[in-house]
Amino acid sequence: MEKRPVARRVFQAPIHFYRKAISPHLPPSCRFAPTCSAYALEAIEKHGVLRGSWLAARRISRCHPFHAGGYDPVPPVRGGKQSDGEKPT
Repeated sequence: MEKRPVARRVFQAPIHFYRKAISPHLPPSCRFAPTCSAYALEAIEKHGVLRGSWLAARRISRCHPFHAGGYDPVPPVRGGKQSDGEKPT
């Protein structure tokens, strides 16, 4: 198992819970690709807890009937470095 910083695991745990326990009981209604939960997990993984959470919150705030949705990938890491000093993959 890959070691990830504890803060990332703590922030990603509720998202994993939502995806496994809550999301299957809701009708599919996502207007974005990737889904907001997948986006949040990837953003936290790529950008770290602070910036990744901010990006996820911005994405979720755009999830409403007046936004067209569509393809919205996680932006690349600034400067080509991971937020915690890891090399990008």
